[in-house]
Amino acid sequence: MPGSPYTDLDRPPLSAARLRQALVAPHGPWRRLDLRAETASTNADVVEAVQAGEPEGLVVVAERQTAGRGRRGRNWQSPPRAGIATSVLLRPGEAVPERGWSPVPPSGYGWLPLLAGVALVEAVARLAELEARLKWPNDLLIDDAKCAGVLAEAVPGGSADRPPAIVVGIGLNVTLRADELPENPTGLPATSLQLAGATATDRDPLLRALLRSLADWYDRWRDAGGDALASGLREAYEAACATIGRQVRVLLPDGREVHGTATGVDADGQLMVDAPTGALRLAAGDVLHLR
Repeated sequence: MPGSPYTDLDRPPLSAARLRQALVAPHGPWRRLDLRAETASTNADVVEAVQAGEPEGLVVVAERQTAGRGRRGRNWQSPPRAGIATSVLLRPGEAVPERGWSPVPPSGYGWLPLLAGVALVEAVARLAELEARLKWPNDLLIDDAKCAGVLAEAVPGGSADRPPAIVVGIGLNVTLRADELPENPTGLPATSLQLAGATATDRDPLLRALLRSLADWYDRWRDAGGDALASGLREAYEAACATIGRQVRVLLPDGREVHGTATGVDADGQLMVDAPTGALRLAAGDVLHLR
């Protein structure tokens, strides 16, 4: 049947009912899940929801994005049902008395994209049985090829008295074939779970594992008041990060370049680089691994 989502049997559609049953309260950790057949950008959809006053816990999933966004304005697109495209709404600056959560100061928000990267590594290891690593801050690498990315955006809270919300978007290549892979302007080749030899490429359990891991790490981080060390997040991130210990070239947003050895991640999630001019802490930039 023309236009049927079942024409490609390697790429069956997701079921909104089954995902909600598994992931939305009271049986799951999220408040609301919206599955869309097509959208321009799941991040843009969640930003719009923030501006309308949506509470924390919204998940938007798209079978296809037509204008998905990556870091620094790059596009992230794939054929219908060939990957996972999802964005979540977090409000770490708001207290949640019933959970015993105090507001997290804005200085801690930089850990949220790294937290999403750790959740990605866990989901891919558990379901696809692949060894994945992170290129700082949060590109998912398999055999030094990019398989997923994360984009986190701070958005005004929706009213004058609400702190900023954080929208975290994740794009994961699942069944893309070699001729469907996107070009990566940072020089890394792209891959997909299927091309990397994943034992499972069913998007339903992959998405469930990803969103559960993301919620679990967010809960731990909030329980610790946004402290990445006390929550175990910093240790988990450094264990998964392929950038640490390598010679790197970092292209900064202002166009400058920094060369040195990545030595770790500090308490605010910044990359620590030992450069010829001295020790640096970098909050943003494109990293090229040199060895």
